[in-house]
Amino acid sequence: MCGIVGYTGFSQAKNVLIDGLKRLEYRGYDSAGIALERQSASAMELDVHRRVGKVAGLESELEHVDTASTCGIGHTRWATHGRPSVANAHPHTSCDGRIAVVHNGIIENFAELREELERRGHRFTSDTDTEVFAHLIEEAYEGRPADPATGEPAQPGSHDLMAAVREATTHVVGAYGLAALCADEPGVIAVARKDSPIIIGRGEDGSYVASDVIAVIDATRDVVVLEDGQFARLTPEGITYTDAEGAAIEPAITHIDWDIDMAEKGGYPDFMLKEIHEQPRVVRDTLVGRMIGGELDIDELGLTYEELNLIDRVYVIACGTSYHAGLIAKNLIEMWARIPCEVEAASEFRYRNPIITPSTLVVAVSQSGETADTLAAIRDARIKGAKVFGITNVVGSPVARESDGVIYTKANKEIAVASTKSFIGQVVSLTLLSLLLAQVKGKLTTGQVRMLFRELGDTAEQIQWIFDTQAEAVHEAALACKDAHSALFVGRGMGAAIAHEGALKLKEISYLHAEAYAAGEMKHGPIALIDPGFPVIAVTTKSPTYDKTVSNLKECEARGAKIIVVATEGDEDIKHIADHVIYIPPVRDAFCPITATVPLQLLAREVAIMRDCDVDQPRNLAKSVTVE
Repeated sequence: MCGIVGYTGFSQAKNVLIDGLKRLEYRGYDSAGIALERQSASAMELDVHRRVGKVAGLESELEHVDTASTCGIGHTRWATHGRPSVANAHPHTSCDGRIAVVHNGIIENFAELREELERRGHRFTSDTDTEVFAHLIEEAYEGRPADPATGEPAQPGSHDLMAAVREATTHVVGAYGLAALCADEPGVIAVARKDSPIIIGRGEDGSYVASDVIAVIDATRDVVVLEDGQFARLTPEGITYTDAEGAAIEPAITHIDWDIDMAEKGGYPDFMLKEIHEQPRVVRDTLVGRMIGGELDIDELGLTYEELNLIDRVYVIACGTSYHAGLIAKNLIEMWARIPCEVEAASEFRYRNPIITPSTLVVAVSQSGETADTLAAIRDARIKGAKVFGITNVVGSPVARESDGVIYTKANKEIAVASTKSFIGQVVSLTLLSLLLAQVKGKLTTGQVRMLFRELGDTAEQIQWIFDTQAEAVHEAALACKDAHSALFVGRGMGAAIAHEGALKLKEISYLHAEAYAAGEMKHGPIALIDPGFPVIAVTTKSPTYDKTVSNLKECEARGAKIIVVATEGDEDIKHIADHVIYIPPVRDAFCPITATVPLQLLAREVAIMRDCDVDQPRNLAKSVTVE
């Protein structure tokens, strides 16, 4: 969720931290803060600056801060424990202010730890769980006083920041990506990781730590993705890595080959529109190299064809937008491979004791590859003997590392909080997996797979056609929605899955309440919502259920609904009942989700802009959900 960044080296740290936080703001923007080392007349001290709201506010506050500090840590927050406030903003400090920490994650036993620490004399100034880390590190560094309640004697301190951080983590239950400073150890940043992403990099002018490589990509392309239970000590001269016992380790280095331009708007008014327009490229890149010698080839597969042939049940586990990609996959896997497939929210899957055998395939879908609920579900599934396959956008992410095989979606960096190009990449990747399962099971011939693969590739040009021809239709449809208080999305078959994604996009960036239903369910309750002018947005592409969907829309028309449809190019009949029509090119029903989703993304964005909403950073949301 939150974003952290740290730097120690030979340049001015303030600028490095602010630039890094701006790039990490997609992870949360409730508050922001930095801690900088400052040399006073008598000793090294820590200067902490915190501000509610976005990083720009913090930057403005720091304009007149004249500092030559070359070491510091920063944080941009998505609130979990404690409301957005200056007191709850990171960095948090020890009682004496000589230790500062920034943290991404959640401490499950913070209430017990806080009670213990307060009993031993520690003063808390925030409502956050993170603050316990500052005090735990302080005790480990300076020494623990005797506990009057338990009779536990005083314990000496290590006076070693790295050792103190390691000791502090032994008391914590939960997830953390952590960076800490100590005024008594100038130039040193101590880093720890468990279930929360941390990358470490070395540049020409110093050492860097961040939640995401995007924060440091100007400095280095070679980074270490810290593993759970690993620690790093950063100094201006270099970096050392240790395990939980303090033994030296040599972690693997990952080279980042995408360009920083991927994280810039490139002339678009917002990242969301830029990323929507990148979707033809995502389709092509996800497919490149996947058909070799006329057969599907997934080099990251990690499972043999013999293992795949034994699969008799598939679970797709995901959250949010990724869950909707899973709904599409269910249709494809059952249609082509004839394997029973269930789609479940990862947050529920791990708690309900699902039926899993060695012939079960669990497909974990996560844009970031670090979604906490999805990772927990993966681990539970593996314990129960399932094969696990990951669909993710991030090379080397936890989902990729903990899966037997993986398909990378090749969307590259996605900055806007609302997923667009990542969703399309997921759908294309899941389509490939569905084709592969069908091929292995002998349900599709090689010729059929080739034909479907070719048609799948054609969707890139079809998306471009939508951009080129449907902008005005989208705008007019948005005008019909902008003043509504609620909206209903409907469809059948693939259209129903698309409707769910359309509804999510509208509500998460425009704050307009929206629900999605299978169109046939209208008369079982949702039709009661409809009064004159109520927006009903329908996916009515040519499919086996087209006539049924039209019939359902006529029921809405009779009650005065404002009907907006996504329809197949050339369908003139739909205009008899629809107030607004957005067309997509003719496409096989199996691939309709790729093309029909795009107008709904554009519609949601247009409505949000008309309602004066921030489409890149909608309220209360963050890009990656790394806590439960």
